[in-house]
Amino acid sequence: MSPYGLTFPLAGPLHAQRGLVEELASLGYTDVWSMEAGGFDAFTPLALASVWAPQLRLGTAIVPAFTRGAATIAQSAAALADAAPGRFVLGIGTSSNVIVENWNGIAFDKPYERVRDVVRFLREALAGAKISRAYDTFTVEGFRLTHVPEIPPKLLVAALRPGMLRLAGREADGAILNWLAAEDVATVTPYVHSGGPGKEIVARIFVVPVEDPAVARTVAKTAIAGYLTVPVYRAFHEWLGRGDALGPMWTHWAAGDRKAAVASIPDEVADALVVHGSPEACRAQIQRYVDNGVTTPVVALLSPPGTRLDELAAMARALAPAR
Repeated sequence: MSPYGLTFPLAGPLHAQRGLVEELASLGYTDVWSMEAGGFDAFTPLALASVWAPQLRLGTAIVPAFTRGAATIAQSAAALADAAPGRFVLGIGTSSNVIVENWNGIAFDKPYERVRDVVRFLREALAGAKISRAYDTFTVEGFRLTHVPEIPPKLLVAALRPGMLRLAGREADGAILNWLAAEDVATVTPYVHSGGPGKEIVARIFVVPVEDPAVARTVAKTAIAGYLTVPVYRAFHEWLGRGDALGPMWTHWAAGDRKAAVASIPDEVADALVVHGSPEACRAQIQRYVDNGVTTPVVALLSPPGTRLDELAAMARALAPAR
């Protein structure tokens, strides 16, 4: 079965999503991938999913490298890897200045170096080594896991531009991609594969399974404005060549005019970055990412305001891979 994931949990109470998670494998999903921003943490939903659906692979997309100490990340990862042997993948990334600095009060300094150092530390720690080392961005003295997982998790790095993409290929087992078009995949993946063969390429693909283009584009543009005005994503899309298309959005956003920022996003950008349409059309568009080099597509549902959890669950069922 080809990998096919769902971003979990959906918007709504965590405890109410057990029934859907229990169905996912029978629907054709192979993975669930958590995220961590301002809602649930990355580990707790996966701990529940490990029991609710023992067939599924579990991944974090992502755990921020700044907001926990390196040893705490290792402990959390080891616990989940031990609870679900061979089924857990740890995705690490910088997150953003908004989450790290504005929400957690931690300096967003040397993000590339921080991720590199955390990955190097985790490689050794999750293999059971005792670590005393001064990394460039933190120091560890005498740490060793007291319970080493039988099967250490794969490590993936969330990456946007060439430096981090190369790091993902060189020092991790692959990369996690986010907020890119199917056509962009061929631009970014060679940097990952420069690190060697067999690298996993996970992509969170934003999907609005709504057939009315006007409704879908409204949802898509609102999400784009919320994400792509963050400096790391702005730099990513400037590198990808969308500077002219998104320039008005950045100008309006900086001036405090959120409504104008959303309205200025071209339809073609919304259509490129967010999959929408009927379930069949959405699956076809997701397949384009795979055809261009994504090994693990992960559906990230977007929906109009007020969409209920049961409606989101129905969307997830409708988007299950055709078999």
